[in-house]
Amino acid sequence: MPFWESLSVADWAVWMRRTLELAEAGRYGVSPNPMVGAVVLDAQGRVVGEGAHLRYGGPHAETVALAAAGAAARGGTLVVNLEPCVHFGHTPPCVDAILAAGVSRVVVGTTDPNPQVNGKGIATLREAGVEVIVGVEEEACRELNHRFLYFMSQGLPYVSLKMALTLDGKIAARGGKSRWITSEASRRAGYALREEMDAVLVGVGTVLADDPRLVRHLGLNPSPRLWRVVLDSHLRTPPTATLLSHDPESVVVFCLQDAPLDRRRELEAKGARVVEVGDDGRGRVNLHAVLRELATRGVSSVLVEGGGEVHWSFFQEGLARRLYAFLAPLVLGGREAVPAVGGSGFSAPQEGVKLRFLRVSELSGDLSLVAEVVGV
Repeated sequence: MPFWESLSVADWAVWMRRTLELAEAGRYGVSPNPMVGAVVLDAQGRVVGEGAHLRYGGPHAETVALAAAGAAARGGTLVVNLEPCVHFGHTPPCVDAILAAGVSRVVVGTTDPNPQVNGKGIATLREAGVEVIVGVEEEACRELNHRFLYFMSQGLPYVSLKMALTLDGKIAARGGKSRWITSEASRRAGYALREEMDAVLVGVGTVLADDPRLVRHLGLNPSPRLWRVVLDSHLRTPPTATLLSHDPESVVVFCLQDAPLDRRRELEAKGARVVEVGDDGRGRVNLHAVLRELATRGVSSVLVEGGGEVHWSFFQEGLARRLYAFLAPLVLGGREAVPAVGGSGFSAPQEGVKLRFLRVSELSGDLSLVAEVVGV
């Protein structure tokens, strides 16, 4: 009896978890593609090939694993955390390589909502006589690629908010001083998070108060470009801003149509891209329009880094999907201290943004919290 006939979903889960480990190697290099790992088992159930998608435009995990397995893949099993592609992109379709290798079955973690795939990869394999098992360790597979899956299904970038705050919810003391609320380890974790994203976004208030560079600090992501986005309804960003001193072509400033033309020309002369969008009805740039514009540039993920008014706007519009909070054991107090979330606020607890904690850990005396928005 072939080994796989006695296997349960729990048995396949062992190898699926291995694909997730392999896929992690692409965390900082594959976006806007998904993170994918693959394992090939021969007909006797022995691992004969492994692979991962390591960089955008590079070989896909399935083809790497099958190449490593060679002839031993025939009659065997391919385990992969995401549905194999069936279209030509930077590389040929993975289903072609799978069929050419002669595997008897494919175990898939979750389907790919990319309109060019979206079940077509699974259907093509089944039509060719390959057994396909879908949904092994699906929750973990979907969590790994939650940004990609959202971008493909919704057509908008996945928005995460990052905050470094005190126990009483402040991101800066009165007067605006914020360096440093959290530990060096927390700041480094925040920098690592930025390395995963396609874009980082702040409001003009943060530009004026902190004059940030908004660059990648750790060198983990080989991509030369991080889109740096500023929400600036009335174009108050000075042409001397530090973020314009490095790769100004990656800076996108969103403003309203009545913003000063002379300031627009100054920013564009520095190399920045200034994009006019409509009003949200409150005198601010329309965040839906901002995200739609970023999506046209291939931006699948955005990290919002403040300030409090911008955080409130994303919560208010229902566009924030995840929150990364670094909580310091510190109390600043004061009505004039800057809150992590500003705006007018909700009138009752029942109206507030509902979140679900995903991870809570200690980080050099701080708490690192990851929460998912589940409702407003």
